[in-house]
Amino acid sequence: MRIHIGCEMSFDFPQETPLIAMLNVHYSRASDLERPDFLTSNPPVPIESYRDSFGNWCNRLVAPPGRFTFGTDAVIRDPGTFEMGDLMAWQHEVRDLPSETLLFLLPSRYCESDVLASEAWRLFGHTPLGIPRVQAVCDFVHNHIIFNYGNARPTRTAAEAYREQSGVCRDFAHLAVAFCRALNIPTRYCTGYISDIGLPKPWSDMDFAAWMEVYLGGRWHAFDPRNNAPRIGRILIASGRDAADVPLTHIFGPGTLAGFKVWTEEVIEQASAQQY
Repeated sequence: MRIHIGCEMSFDFPQETPLIAMLNVHYSRASDLERPDFLTSNPPVPIESYRDSFGNWCNRLVAPPGRFTFGTDAVIRDPGTFEMGDLMAWQHEVRDLPSETLLFLLPSRYCESDVLASEAWRLFGHTPLGIPRVQAVCDFVHNHIIFNYGNARPTRTAAEAYREQSGVCRDFAHLAVAFCRALNIPTRYCTGYISDIGLPKPWSDMDFAAWMEVYLGGRWHAFDPRNNAPRIGRILIASGRDAADVPLTHIFGPGTLAGFKVWTEEVIEQASAQQY
């Protein structure tokens, strides 16, 4: 399957404003792109690209005063099948974990696994280790939080989402990440595209999404406590400890969001007419 993906953001800036944009497909999917998904801007400005400490691709630029628009556009190849979980993936003892995963056992800005540790063990300490335990966390978070765009705020933490029982996809992910870390399962926060391909219409407007990956059975596995169901066309952009590590944009000054569009849709192939 070929999927058309991309985004466009517009801001109104009162002055020259430095910003960092993290909007490119993750390097683990780069070979699936039909062409590089370069960031472009209007008006054009110099863009400097680099990798952050987690390996995510970042773009650094300075926006001029006034209306400034930037985004990406690409076609990516995808298996086109619903995600399949590995039910046999085992949970590692902490002493056996690779050193590079240990960071994802620790509390972070939005995932206070230390604060939620006693609740995590009370709620899930009786569940089987590994995939069943992670799924129990996702089932609980999916039912505990009510999705509410109008009640979203960028500073809500996992513990606050647990108490308030309201939020958006990042809040679902933060709470599930915090619970899993408290249960000694390395877990990282992910952001990217999730399509509605294969689901009944009508589809809602596209947006970026947040989910998580857990380290079990020697590799990372994706889990989505917000949707809590397999999807077609989950495309990673970035991963880190929580949303503080992987903001779509980090703006160093005042600015007003004036427009925001995301697209992820199947490219329908046109059959070639036969020549006789």
